Amino acid sequence: MKTYLLISHLRVQNANAMSCPYTIGFPAMTAWLGAVHALQRSVQQNGMEKVAMPKAAVSCHDCNLHTYREKRYSFQSVIGTANPLNKNGERPSFIPEARCRLEVSLLVEVTGVSGDNKNEFLDFVEPQLHRMKMAGGDILSFRKPELLFVDSDDQSQVRYCVRKLMPGYVLVERRDLVKAAMENGGDAMQALLDSIKVSYEGDTDDDGNTKWRAKKAPGWIVPIAVGFHGISELGKASNQRDETQEHRFAESIVTLGEFKMPYRFQSPDEMMWHYSPELEQNLYVCKNQE
Repeated sequence: MKTYLLISHLRVQNANAMSCPYTIGFPAMTAWLGAVHALQRSVQQNGMEKVAMPKAAVSCHDCNLHTYREKRYSFQSVIGTANPLNKNGERPSFIPEARCRLEVSLLVEVTGVSGDNKNEFLDFVEPQLHRMKMAGGDILSFRKPELLFVDSDDQSQVRYCVRKLMPGYVLVERRDLVKAAMENGGDAMQALLDSIKVSYEGDTDDDGNTKWRAKKAPGWIVPIAVGFHGISELGKASNQRDETQEHRFAESIVTLGEFKMPYRFQSPDEMMWHYSPELEQNLYVCKNQE
């Protein structure tokens, strides 16, 4: 029996849609896990030190990227915010930040919550969410948080939990596709591109008429950012944000993911993401697959 915190139909505006320098469209899983970790710290600081939130899943109900397209087949442009004028009345340069408006449901695994502190936990979580940011965006609304007690061997409880995430698409990791391509001698970046490209093949009949059809990898496969790789030694840097912590430069780690309907999962554990750092290799990543 596991305990899950369900934050249903969480509406967020101006969330960070540029999950890494290469991808745009949906916030990185590190953003969602970071918000869950921030909520855990707030709960523990409120006197519930034994409560932990080690894993989380996200089901996307709606996502709208802030872009502008003048014509139907023209290129899309990111709608960015402008920096304020400087003292000379000039507009300083800035890097466009891709943002989106979305609605998601978060399913968070919780430990340390029982019948004794269940009401205290829920009474704290609801107002605390109004004070938080989520993936860099502002929380507009959400349904009343609730606790679900699910036994993975009881399919009725599993189906009840899954229905709470419908209709939507749960993001899971498909690192196995990249790994399989590299084992066959392919390149990791080419494996990413090959998995998301749409090609066309045609059949020509005896009269010379060609019927074209799209050929694409099965599933809703997308590139996703899952963490960072340290590329410098730990140390102090001038003007760093936190003077008490060591600093290092890092680059984003991108792999493949898949959006799947919740009813395709046999257990909530298959949806869950968790931190899995590999400090020996300077990897700070989160995983869905073991």
